[in-house]
Amino acid sequence: MALKIAAWNVNSILARLPTALKVFAEVDADVWCLQEIKCEDARFPRFEIEAMGFNVETFGQKSYNGVAILSKHRIEEFVRGVPGLNHEQSRYIEAVIAAPNGPVRVASIYAPNGNPIGTEKFTFKLAFMEALRAHLQSLLKLEERFVIAGDYNVIPREVDCHDPHVWTGDALFQPETRAAYRALLNLGLTDAYMQADGAAHKYTFWDYQAGAWQKDHGIRIDHLLLSPQAADTLESVDIFKKARGMEKASDHVPIVATFG
Repeated sequence: MALKIAAWNVNSILARLPTALKVFAEVDADVWCLQEIKCEDARFPRFEIEAMGFNVETFGQKSYNGVAILSKHRIEEFVRGVPGLNHEQSRYIEAVIAAPNGPVRVASIYAPNGNPIGTEKFTFKLAFMEALRAHLQSLLKLEERFVIAGDYNVIPREVDCHDPHVWTGDALFQPETRAAYRALLNLGLTDAYMQADGAAHKYTFWDYQAGAWQKDHGIRIDHLLLSPQAADTLESVDIFKKARGMEKASDHVPIVATFG
């Protein structure tokens, strides 16, 4: 039985709820890892989402950040925040999904943007990535299926953006940022998109400014990293580009992995 896991930075669930509900229905994923829900736990629209058959767990924050996991299967074993990293931002939630074809650990991640470089924001970005690396290294010892899905705020390759020169000097494209992402892969994790497709110039984010969407000037910064056990069962990865053209669209679109 296939299992479909999606990652999506919704850029405010309350501001985009009607659009989000349409996307949830059309993509029909079993599990959603959401980022930038931008609301406290109590304000998350659980009623509307639970009515679609989802179990809901959130790690919210007023006005900023915030992550959530929605699942059509039972959710167990919660972790809120990257272990070993002390900060007050809601950027990581992890749980075990009791899927019909066996349990799978999933996490929704919203890594720091890091701009401008040369400030404490960039330092925090790199500290977050290092704490994540240490945590994922410990998870790998469990030898279980896991999927760490979300907005990493990393452009891994030059062909993951329209024009690399535009991103020179941006925290998303700095050598240190890309090295931190490669350090995750070097643990033995797999970038699901790279395994299933890997084509150049396919994007998950288009800025609201300068006609980026209309010109297809995007970047690929939303990723699903897989343990070897999850990578072995990966069947396909799709980018639901249609979402960017919908009314009150997020500037990100869902990236969806299907597992056998």
